Amino acid sequence: MTPVSCLPADAADAVLVGRVFDPEIGGPAVVHVRGDRLVDVSASVPTVSLLLEEGDPLATLRGAEGGRSWDLAEVLARGENHAAGAVLLAPCDLQAVKACGVTFARSMVERVIEERAKGDYALANSIREEIGSVIGGALADVVPGSPKSAEVKRILQEKGYWSQYLEVGIGPDAEVFTKAPVLASVGHGAEVGILPASEWNNPEPEVVLAVDSRGTIRGATLGNDVNLRDVEGRSALLLGKAKDNNASCSIGPFIRLFDERFTLDDVRAAELTLTVEGDGDGYRLEGFSSMREISRDPADLVAQALGRHHQYPDGMMLFLGTLFAPVEDRDAPGKGFTHKLGDRVTIASPRLGALTNTVTHTDKAAPWRFGINALMRNLAARGLLA
Repeated sequence: MTPVSCLPADAADAVLVGRVFDPEIGGPAVVHVRGDRLVDVSASVPTVSLLLEEGDPLATLRGAEGGRSWDLAEVLARGENHAAGAVLLAPCDLQAVKACGVTFARSMVERVIEERAKGDYALANSIREEIGSVIGGALADVVPGSPKSAEVKRILQEKGYWSQYLEVGIGPDAEVFTKAPVLASVGHGAEVGILPASEWNNPEPEVVLAVDSRGTIRGATLGNDVNLRDVEGRSALLLGKAKDNNASCSIGPFIRLFDERFTLDDVRAAELTLTVEGDGDGYRLEGFSSMREISRDPADLVAQALGRHHQYPDGMMLFLGTLFAPVEDRDAPGKGFTHKLGDRVTIASPRLGALTNTVTHTDKAAPWRFGINALMRNLAARGLLA
C-alpha cells in the first residue's frame, strides 16, 4: 500500500483529515495530510468530531500548528502493526456510526432474495429467477415515497411479492440503523471480521458522509459495511448480529472535507470500484457501484437520520448504502459469492482514494479495547482537554 494507491487522484488539491494511533502517546492523534507527511494537529483539534463542529473546519485545519509528523508511506506500509510505530485508524472518533440500507434497487432485490431464502444460499438462484423480472424491472426508476411507488407497492402486494425490504426501499421512510459503537470502526490496512458461523457473506462498498451535530455534511470517505447475508436473511431482527461485530465496520482512509473543489455534488456523482483478491488462490472479483443510481438523495438520508427528531451532539458518520450484491459463483454452482479468510478487499473512488482491508474471523481480529473512557483519559493526560 502506497500513497499513490490510497490517496485521491487529485490529492494535491484535497483537504484530508484522519487519525493515527501513536504507541508513544498510547492513543490517537488527529492528522492532516500535508504532502507526503501526516501532521499531528491534535493541539488545535483533539478529536475529528470537534474539528467538524468548527464554523470553518477548513480554516481551522489549514491554520492548525503542526506537531509531530509521520512519513505517510511508512504508516501505510505498516498496516495495523502497532508495535512498529504509528498506524492509521478510522478517521472518525466520537461520531455515531449510522448506516442506510436498501438504497439501491439492485441490492434491494438481493435483500428480498435473502429474506425469501431464509439465509440458505442454495435457494438464491431459483428465487432470483422467480422474482427478478417482476421486481427488478418494476423498481428501477421508482422514486421512494412517490405516488408511483405506492402504486408499485399495491401491485406487488397483490402478487404476493411484498417485503419489508421493499417497504424501506421504495416507501417514504429510509432504513437507518446503527452500524457500530463509537470508536469501534477499524481503518485502512486493518483486518475486517466475519462471524465464524457465517457461510454466506460479502463486502459492501459505500460512500460514508461526515456530518456535524447540526446536520451539515462536512465531507466524505469510504466504508465497508461488512454483510452477513445468511444471518440477516434468517430474520431481519438479526440485523444487529449480522452487522455489528468485532472489526465488521471499516472506514477510511481519510475524510475529504468539502471545499470549492469537492462538494456534495461530487459525492452524488461518485463511482466506486470493489476488488476482492483471494489469498494465494488466484481468485479475483471486481465490482462497480455508481452513486448516480441511488434511490434517495444523500441529503435526504441525512435529514431522515438527524434532525429535531434525533440529535447526535458529536455528529455522525453515515453509510449511504451499496449497489453491489455479488451473485457470481465462487466455488460450487449456485452457492454464489462468499468470503474466504485472507481475502484482500479494496474499495476505491477517484476523489476519495482507496480503502483496503483483509478478511478474518471476528474472534481472530484485534479485539476492540480502546473506548470512550480510554480516549478521555488519554487526551486529559496529554493536556488536550480544556
